[in-house]
Amino acid sequence: MGKVSLEGIEFHAYHGVFSEEKKLGNRFTVDLHVETDFRQAMLHDDLKKTVDYYKLYQIAKAHMQVPVKLLEHLAHLMIQDILKVYPDTAHICVVIKKHNPAIGGVVNYSVVEVNYPQDYS
Repeated sequence: MGKVSLEGIEFHAYHGVFSEEKKLGNRFTVDLHVETDFRQAMLHDDLKKTVDYYKLYQIAKAHMQVPVKLLEHLAHLMIQDILKVYPDTAHICVVIKKHNPAIGGVVNYSVVEVNYPQDYS
């Protein structure tokens, strides 16, 4: 098994429960980690035999453009789409950070991490 990751993908998006978050938006950082058997890609230099991180980016970008209330749900949606493109994936970890969350105090970011398949059993 190997791991393909994208870390520190940044977006301005409108996810959240509060009306201010839906109007003003916020800065988010997304990390995607996908474990898969990429042995054939490694040996034969074949992109079709591994996880294409361009496709991962496109999945994250598409979901960041559609507002949801909860980051947990957002991570779940990303996982579902990754599994559609890469059904043989052994493990997926999606980490979403909301910078300066609106909670009435100074906080760098709130973080949600969802892991497949662990969080689905």
